[in-house]
Amino acid sequence: MSDIKTKVQGLDPNVQARDILAVVAGTGNIYESLNVVTKRARQLAVDLKHELNNKLQEFTINTDTIEEVQENKEQIEISKFYERLPNPSVIALDEFMKGEIHYRYPAEDRKKK
Repeated sequence: MSDIKTKVQGLDPNVQARDILAVVAGTGNIYESLNVVTKRARQLAVDLKHELNNKLQEFTINTDTIEEVQENKEQIEISKFYERLPNPSVIALDEFMKGEIHYRYPAEDRKKK
């Protein structure tokens, strides 16, 4: 997962206008292209959430009473780092435009067998 974090460090987290023809070039159909990007964005969101929860789990203190929540500066910094990362859909679209996403059609794979 650190691969994704290092790769997106230079990526602009803001949404940008994209050339539709460049997005369509990968699949020949805008809906198929968006479907591929959406599925990758969901994968990224789940992976990032899982990683964040694992890192924050290190700071949990199990007590019997719920008196007060202790704040840890390291915990806050980790949370802020993940908040500054670009949206998973922005990351996925950037990967798709660079040709880093590999996709296939399962129906066509079944026909070949």
